Amino acid sequence: MVEKLLIKDVMSKPVTIAKSAVITEALDKMLDLGVDPLVVTNNGGVAGTISRKAIADILGSKKTSGISPTQIHVANKLDVDFTSAYPDQDAEILIPLLQEYKVVVVLDEEHKLVGKVDAIDLLSSMIPDATAENIMQTPHTIHPGDRVVHLRRKMLDDNITKFVVIDEDDGNIAGVVTETDVAKSMRSFRETVGGNHQEHQVRNLFVSEIMTSPALTVDINTGIEEIKDLIVKKRISSVPVIRNGKLAGIITKEALLVAL
Repeated sequence: MVEKLLIKDVMSKPVTIAKSAVITEALDKMLDLGVDPLVVTNNGGVAGTISRKAIADILGSKKTSGISPTQIHVANKLDVDFTSAYPDQDAEILIPLLQEYKVVVVLDEEHKLVGKVDAIDLLSSMIPDATAENIMQTPHTIHPGDRVVHLRRKMLDDNITKFVVIDEDDGNIAGVVTETDVAKSMRSFRETVGGNHQEHQVRNLFVSEIMTSPALTVDINTGIEEIKDLIVKKRISSVPVIRNGKLAGIITKEALLVAL
């Protein structure tokens, strides 16, 4: 008989940030520990979460262009819509929850924070039943020479968090660009360019300057467990799939969760 997997078997130590902290501290913690989102606490309780996407959005907004990133607090971009569970519940309930929320907060009987489960935690303990070809999705693509303002508009308008960057000359993969790259670049841009010059200079910032390159990729024939292990080990949100040397699709954490 297979022993039932419980939430306490898959949860990990919660990575928290105070509601009063600044977003640069939150971003540094996310990048250092490979976590997204962070659990936000206030007066000993859970107040919500904050994600890399939220930080990218606020740092790329014209409304905050005159404010230093070190002066913007977590409270300004706090997501209060979160979900919770208890350690002794069946881990299977996490699958649909993590398709809607980026993280499940784990509370004890006294409603104190004792853990968290995100997609990486769950995928570390479960293996999807699928093939790469069955679960890969059509990727969103962009070119290295496209402007970052154009990238951000597509991200905001279409709720896209990741793009595969395709070289216009040969059609090969030049890199990937995600909300993490945008958050990092907007922070650096804000810290080095004065407020009066930001609107003009940001229009001369190109995808090639902020993308992650080279991109990690997998072949269409790679086993799903190997792909899952790569995403877990590297703590990345997705990986492009290659067929005969060209982009065929993309496999995301979300697709792996659906296949569990």
